[in-house]
Amino acid sequence: MESSLLNLRVALETNPKYRFWVWHIGFWLFLCIVGFFTLILWYSEVTFANVAHIIMQAVLGLFFSILMQVAFERMHTLSVIRLIFYGLVLVLFTSLCWTLMHMQIFVMLTGYAAVWNEFGGWYFSSIFVFLCWTGLFYGIRYYELSESEHKIMLEAETKSRIEHLKRISAQSEAADAKLKMLRYQLNPHFLCNTLNAINSLIEIGESDKAQRVTVQLSEFLRYSLNSNPNLKTSLDEEVSALNLYLRIEETRFAERLRVNIDISDEAQEALVPSLLLQPIIENSMKHAVAKSVLGGEIDIKAHVEDEQLVIQLSDTGSDANSDMVCDQVPSVGVGLKNIRQRLNVLYEDNHSLTSAPNGDRGLMTTIVIPYERNQPVSKAQL
Repeated sequence: MESSLLNLRVALETNPKYRFWVWHIGFWLFLCIVGFFTLILWYSEVTFANVAHIIMQAVLGLFFSILMQVAFERMHTLSVIRLIFYGLVLVLFTSLCWTLMHMQIFVMLTGYAAVWNEFGGWYFSSIFVFLCWTGLFYGIRYYELSESEHKIMLEAETKSRIEHLKRISAQSEAADAKLKMLRYQLNPHFLCNTLNAINSLIEIGESDKAQRVTVQLSEFLRYSLNSNPNLKTSLDEEVSALNLYLRIEETRFAERLRVNIDISDEAQEALVPSLLLQPIIENSMKHAVAKSVLGGEIDIKAHVEDEQLVIQLSDTGSDANSDMVCDQVPSVGVGLKNIRQRLNVLYEDNHSLTSAPNGDRGLMTTIVIPYERNQPVSKAQL
């Protein structure tokens, strides 16, 4: 019993049509009860004929009100004035039909034909009943519409709050990632190697190269400090920023470092979180190129597939034991962890970040995110 009542309650709360039928039937049931107490019980005329007449006129009223409901629903596109006019005509006509039929039923049940002399009073009460039903119909209809709009507004507000919280969380994660990334970039190892390279160039009289590396280091540090990780940038701009870092490393490693970039035209316009690629490339520099006598290659590829941007970053690995490298694939450092956190906030489940062995010694990191095309700002928008 409790389960049935619970199911009925859920159905009434979730389906407006069920609620309307409850009100619909409840209206005519209420009319039966009022008629019984005010017309039959009050005048002490509790007979089968009178009770049957009360019930039958309610059933007839229910039938006619269903027809009125269909008519009103088809008239919802009319203007207010026309709706009022046609609505009154419909109420008068329906009241007339209902009055004639339930008066005839009364005559058939009671044999009291003189009731036709009281037709005006019966017709007036019928008009009043159907006017009340019409008011109830539109009241329920606009109440349901108001509830629906209120629910939509609440859902939109909830969605807006969730998006706002996501943006705040993304900004927090991005700011934290930026600080960690700056720590990663500005660590003594990187700076010492770069400064030692500059010092070596000065000692051998390569002052022009030393000056160029100093300028490159300055540009790289300026970009790291000024870039906003809360924003997305085009992949083309991200790779251009990555080249600032690679030019410094090329000075250190010379021919030992080989970088291949293969990015499709469509992928170049894709939006990606800023400062996305540098930690992965730095990981390759640290664990692959720097530890290999002959250096190594770094491949950067990107293309669009099924409305998804696919970015692949791979290296040829180091001279270390290949089994050890493969064992260390799942944890490639702080940089990849930061990237994973940022992607989780920005794209939730609609992304992937995987690392797998690349050949015998290398490592390939694949990032798949939704393809968002960068829209350039026109002069008119400015």
